[in-house]
Amino acid sequence: MNSPPAVTHRAGFRRTLLACAGLGAAGTGLAGARLALAGPDLWLGPGLLCAFTGLLALYWATARIEADAHGLRSRTLLRRWSVPWHEVADLRVFVNEAPAPQTQDRRRVDAALRGGRRRRLPQPRSRITPDPDFDARLAALRALHSRHGAPESDHLPVVSHRTAGFGPAWRIVAGVLLLAGAGTAAWFVPAAASQERAWRSAVPCAEETPAAERAECLTTVGAVIERTEADRSRGGDRLYFAGGAPVEQVTVPYETARAFEPGDRVEVTLWRGEVRGVVGDGHAFRDHVTGAGDVAVVAAACALAAGWPAARLLLRLRARGLPDDEVVPSALPFAGALVGTALWLLPLCYLHPMDQLGSPATAAWTAAGSSASLALFAMAWRATRVRAPGEAAGARRGAAPAGDGADGREEDVFVAARFLEATDYNPYHFGTHVVLGGEGPAVTPHAGPGRFAAKRIPVERLTLTTVRRGRGGDGGVVPKSWHVAEFDDAGTPVRLAAAPADLVRVLDALTAARRTAGTPAAD
Repeated sequence: MNSPPAVTHRAGFRRTLLACAGLGAAGTGLAGARLALAGPDLWLGPGLLCAFTGLLALYWATARIEADAHGLRSRTLLRRWSVPWHEVADLRVFVNEAPAPQTQDRRRVDAALRGGRRRRLPQPRSRITPDPDFDARLAALRALHSRHGAPESDHLPVVSHRTAGFGPAWRIVAGVLLLAGAGTAAWFVPAAASQERAWRSAVPCAEETPAAERAECLTTVGAVIERTEADRSRGGDRLYFAGGAPVEQVTVPYETARAFEPGDRVEVTLWRGEVRGVVGDGHAFRDHVTGAGDVAVVAAACALAAGWPAARLLLRLRARGLPDDEVVPSALPFAGALVGTALWLLPLCYLHPMDQLGSPATAAWTAAGSSASLALFAMAWRATRVRAPGEAAGARRGAAPAGDGADGREEDVFVAARFLEATDYNPYHFGTHVVLGGEGPAVTPHAGPGRFAAKRIPVERLTLTTVRRGRGGDGGVVPKSWHVAEFDDAGTPVRLAAAPADLVRVLDALTAARRTAGTPAAD
């Protein structure tokens, strides 16, 4: 058997990248010359931008990966490394899914080493889907690995944010930042409570009040509106006072800025050196003093928001025994538990920011809410457990079968399931459900009723090979909780995805249909 040929992969559009690197160097040189002659000026920013752009273009233009019978060799502008094939456990595709409204995912290739480390390959890379050139380059590398190494997987592992191998770094950073915000807000709750009490107890200043003590009482002075700024798109609407007295300007809501006009005489209320109210003939503005309840709600909201990345990190830790390309359960049950907690915690923090246990009523509120949250999190923990493919079989097979219709035939039952390959019975991936009933299993693009546009599944051609959990290579159309059955369709591999219990029901129906058709059922 001939060995696959050695391959060398470089970035596409190398000439364009080199031209960009040259232009970046030229721009950097001109900016450096001007800096040397005239000193720092506005050209410093474009010079730094040219330098960064040129270095980035040069990096990608010189990056390449070489592979032959001996192993992988990576060369970039800053680093070189090599690894023999026997140390490479797998070549994996890492997918960075594009945020909406973008539709193209970024793909790269990582080499997973047997010691647990990973090497990121500078090439091949892709920003379009599908990309035949990327697929061909990856196939060439996998052929060399299969010929001269010992791959751990018989399929192409695909790692994305849905799978167990996705790095948790951003979740840790987000959780720490949100917890830091919660702690900072909680730190200011006593100060906000003190300021709120002082504001509520403030009274108008008397004539004999000393000037040093007037900051703690309410001072009311007359003023004239010089002009207003009211622009909803800009925000920060303002009132300007004639002569800059008692202050030059004050920020007000949009409706207040529209209500006042230049020349209006108003009364301005000052407290602790800040404008707390502006009263005119037709409108009055009262500034809101941030109270302890507001700050406590911010602290609680930040703490609850930190629970989302913490829940996703917990699921990754819980699924650490899974292969890197297997899909982990969805964290949405924990999101529901966090929302349920917010429904009782945020009102409690707003109404009783300093004494959640200060009275029997608040203590009962806290105890009841905590019990409900514990129950919600327990249900979320149970709902997000990793279920093996055969775990739902016993429960589903014990369910009652579908009843018969008025004509004696078995009624149709529509099950949400998808064949992941385009076939003659699933043209253009149109199927969203599988209908089971007396007329035999079929693929439909709807959830019923009726078999309109249904395509019969050729059960005599299908041979079940395995049932497994979802993988990153199955695509984003497969929910995280679904399992996948792999079939041999007359020599062509096809995959059927459905919820675990529904998949068992479909497999039972396919087996029964094969027996009815006289084809021996697969084990």
